[in-house]
Amino acid sequence: MPSIETARLYLRMFRDEDLDQLVTLLADADVVRYVGNGLPIPREESENALHSIIRHWDNHGFGRWAIIDKEAREFIGFGGLRSLLGTPEVVYHLAKRYWGRGLATEIARASLRFGFEDRKFDRIVAVAKPDNAASIHVMEKAGMKFEMNTSYYDIDVVQYRINRSEFSIDNSPYTLLRESAG
Repeated sequence: MPSIETARLYLRMFRDEDLDQLVTLLADADVVRYVGNGLPIPREESENALHSIIRHWDNHGFGRWAIIDKEAREFIGFGGLRSLLGTPEVVYHLAKRYWGRGLATEIARASLRFGFEDRKFDRIVAVAKPDNAASIHVMEKAGMKFEMNTSYYDIDVVQYRINRSEFSIDNSPYTLLRESAG
């Protein structure tokens, strides 16, 4: 399964032993403020999420990675691509202490590059609740454009999109690995 190395991060496959770190991340009210109902996610739901993330790769051939800080060599969140009703969607979730460093944009750009170069997608979307200004800023910095206001699973969101023809590879470090890193 593919992993990616960027300037500051390893994006690697999730493992069962990542559960405790995922539980901690998803129990943080600030991290999940704009996710679902906005409430901290209990351990059982986090465990279900972990198994779903792992299965997603088998079912779709793409998915979300555990994000590892290269310098600290620690789990800092997760991100990548998931299927949103059949359309690839870029997602990113980071621990609070890693906010404001451009890491979500680094994850988003690497995920888009993987989706367009490796998986040959024609279009990738991203969604955020309308008042999630930080996430919207990340989508815009990654080169995505506003597409529409919409609703998924009874949650109002703004949807951004980018087509393969619009995506430009920059000079950011990016190495696609076929074995897990980190």
